[in-house]
Amino acid sequence: MDKNISPIIAMITPGITRLLMENRSLTLGEASDLLYNSKLYETLEDEKTKVWRLSYLLLYDLLEEELTTGNITFPEEQI
Repeated sequence: MDKNISPIIAMITPGITRLLMENRSLTLGEASDLLYNSKLYETLEDEKTKVWRLSYLLLYDLLEEELTTGNITFPEEQI
């Protein structure tokens, strides 16, 4: 992970994790595992993708899409 975006990702992930816990009735550990092992998180860690610029609400929706369909449809201006 790029050191420059690490603080940004650290601010984004709690919101996504909280939504996973609330909407999927998961524990913190389960929600964290889902997020950190996702393709979305892998993309989020890559500074070049600029996915870290998206709101945590949109990122959560993209994660739900990945978990449901196995695919992620990023907004046009991303990646």
